[in-house]
Amino acid sequence: MAVTRPVGQGASARKYDIISAIGAHGLAGDKVAQRLALRLITLITARYNWARDELAVGQREIARLWSVDERTVKREMARLRDLGWLVLRRQGARGHVSSYALNLPAILTSTQSHWAAVGSDLSDRLAGPVPAGTDLNIIPFPAPAPIAPAEGRWARISDRFRAEQPALHAAWVQPLVLESEDSDTLTLVAPSRFHGSYVRTHLLDTLQRLCRAEVPGVSALFITPL
Repeated sequence: MAVTRPVGQGASARKYDIISAIGAHGLAGDKVAQRLALRLITLITARYNWARDELAVGQREIARLWSVDERTVKREMARLRDLGWLVLRRQGARGHVSSYALNLPAILTSTQSHWAAVGSDLSDRLAGPVPAGTDLNIIPFPAPAPIAPAEGRWARISDRFRAEQPALHAAWVQPLVLESEDSDTLTLVAPSRFHGSYVRTHLLDTLQRLCRAEVPGVSALFITPL
């Protein structure tokens, strides 16, 4: 999956593709998911600075844009952070609003199963390589550090996860590296604090289930950042 910030040549089409992916994902969900997708799309369209990869807007302004109160804004922004779609760059303080960035790898991973609803052309563009002629000044997301090959029990657990959810495995589980293990505990290292937080929040239950299925004696699985 080629993940680049949509700036330079072809940026407009790339932005539409990302927004289309969010919309298709939201519409396939329940009313809560649909409303959250619509709010995020509106916020991105109205206030996201693609060139700086930044959303810097106060809760009061978001509340006015969404026609809700600030308590709802706080809850919905927290939900977007929990999904991993928004990353907090700078906490708001007196005289300054909070600053967020879009986590495109997380958004594309979460929405991938719904790209086909838009069309095969969207799937080809979002999953394929950067087209020839694309501006070479596009700034890619930082590549993860080289991944050490998994071995032993963790390798088997990782393989089970990949068989169930290959896209999530490639984005979030494969980069985890085994740090230590004993008779009843596995400790994994994530490439960043955010990565570890996302795995603990969204994938730990699945990992623990697969861990128990593969190694019944293991009672605990820990994720720590580098």
